[in-house]
Amino acid sequence: MPTTRATTRKRSAVRTLLRLWPYVRPVRARLFTAAFVAVLASCTGLVIPLVLKWMVDGPVADRDPAGVWLGALFLLLLGFGEALLFGLRRWLVARPLSHVEAEMRAGLYRHLQRLPVAFHDRWASGQLLSRGTTDLMLLRMFLAFPLTFLLVNSVTILAGVIIMLIQDWTLGLVILGPAIPVIVSCLLFEQRYSSVARQAQDQVGDLTTVVEESVLGIRIIKGFGRHRSQARAFWELSRTLRGTELRKARLLAAILAVIVTLPEVAIGAALVLGSVQVADGELSAGTLVAFLSTALALRWPIDSIGFLLAMSQDAASATERYFEVMDEAPEDTVVSGARAMSAKGTGLRFHNVRFRYPDADPDSAPTLDLVDLHIRPGESMALVGATGSGKTTLTALVPRLHEVTEGRITLDGEDITAMSREELRSLVAMAFEEPTLFSAGVGENVLMGAADHELDRALSIAQADFAHALPQGTDTRIGEQGLSLSGGQRQRLALARAVVGRPRFLVLDDPLSALDVHTEAAVEAALRDVLADTTALIVAHRPSTVLLADRVALLSKGRIAAVGTHHELLRTNAEYAHLMSGSEDRLGSGSQAPLLPETEDAR
Repeated sequence: MPTTRATTRKRSAVRTLLRLWPYVRPVRARLFTAAFVAVLASCTGLVIPLVLKWMVDGPVADRDPAGVWLGALFLLLLGFGEALLFGLRRWLVARPLSHVEAEMRAGLYRHLQRLPVAFHDRWASGQLLSRGTTDLMLLRMFLAFPLTFLLVNSVTILAGVIIMLIQDWTLGLVILGPAIPVIVSCLLFEQRYSSVARQAQDQVGDLTTVVEESVLGIRIIKGFGRHRSQARAFWELSRTLRGTELRKARLLAAILAVIVTLPEVAIGAALVLGSVQVADGELSAGTLVAFLSTALALRWPIDSIGFLLAMSQDAASATERYFEVMDEAPEDTVVSGARAMSAKGTGLRFHNVRFRYPDADPDSAPTLDLVDLHIRPGESMALVGATGSGKTTLTALVPRLHEVTEGRITLDGEDITAMSREELRSLVAMAFEEPTLFSAGVGENVLMGAADHELDRALSIAQADFAHALPQGTDTRIGEQGLSLSGGQRQRLALARAVVGRPRFLVLDDPLSALDVHTEAAVEAALRDVLADTTALIVAHRPSTVLLADRVALLSKGRIAAVGTHHELLRTNAEYAHLMSGSEDRLGSGSQAPLLPETEDAR
């Protein structure tokens, strides 16, 4: 799984952040208005030193109490106006930026649904979760604060410097003295901070992965007493992340030391020089007060530069991580138009199919090699093979969870790559050996968009009528991963989900492995009626499952080694006979199979 670390690759923060524009564009009017209001509020604050100059050189020097009270009123109104304008800015940005974050999160979720299974096989879920949560929160904070105030503070500093230069250019030059070292320090800070920020965000993704795996695997951790080793692994990642965050803090502290110290020294120098000029009569006291008040008013815009640059780099890294996922090519969604497939058709056929996983060594042997197999319309084909022979991979090619490397697969003569995935998956239903259930009601897990009236039939076929006895019946929420149910119950619900839509083609990947023999026999009896009208490919490990099928295909080392009925292959193929004898040794054979108690299917 690529964690897509980019700590050594140079990138332009501005160019990266500009990719957010399509999401920001719909709310640009309010954001521009908010920026204008913030600039107006900041410039209002710069008027205060001018009022102080008028008060000191006028009413104070002339000992005019009425003028002093008038000046105080002006200062009060300016302060109130500045606060009101900043409050208006916050109100303007709150709703649209929440909308931007929601749209980006929804877009990421939709895109993840459309990405191929190979992508999800490579990426850790924690990395994807952190991109949809922590990273988007950083982007919202950037759009709400740093983006606006980088502009506002730049305008404020420029306006303040112009005001100071107009008041006294010699003092203005003193204040401008630290500008070059501050700019150089900021450029160096950006280069170093960007890589550390990216590293920290990737480490958050790794930590999220560990937490998620620990929660989902809590039964294994407790069962094997591995809580201490898991805690140590978590602590190691936490310590690594803490070290990275401390590096960020040290870099931020260094730039803040430069940004805060040099302007303070310049203000001190201007105070001394200005005081001398006032004492010599070269400068009025009001001008010095106004000059210093303006300089002090610029302290926060200057001091905040390091903080704003850090947040901008965090946001640039978050944007980069977000678009690393969004830039992944989704499964094609081209709809080739509705096709009326023949009622009889030609069934399911593999034409010299070869498959190699995308991340496999190009020189390695393919997982599947020149598979040529024909399942006739209405026929059930059992797929048998040793562990690692490629059975599950072969079944995953039918609904295009993976794409064939060479060759083609047809349904009733139609190449599956000529169909949209939506159309293909409306024709093909699957039940996996490892059933996946969602934190929803039983009915929602089974129906998955099918008509409600099909629910009872599907539950009956899968011998999952236990759902009606749950506390809220089929509306009972079964919890994350369905872990509140037994393994056999989860598998039966997954089987019910496969048959609920009356699919034309059915792919079952060892769907009965977790069932006791009584339940298995009942399910098989019900499945025979379903399979009579369905073209089916069934991965089987046990003779009882094999006997559901009309014919059997033996998959050996990625190739179809033999095809025939169960009894034919037992007589003519030693590998098949060996596989079936191993199954019978484990499960018993025929009527002599050991009967497992019903409690074996309970938690």
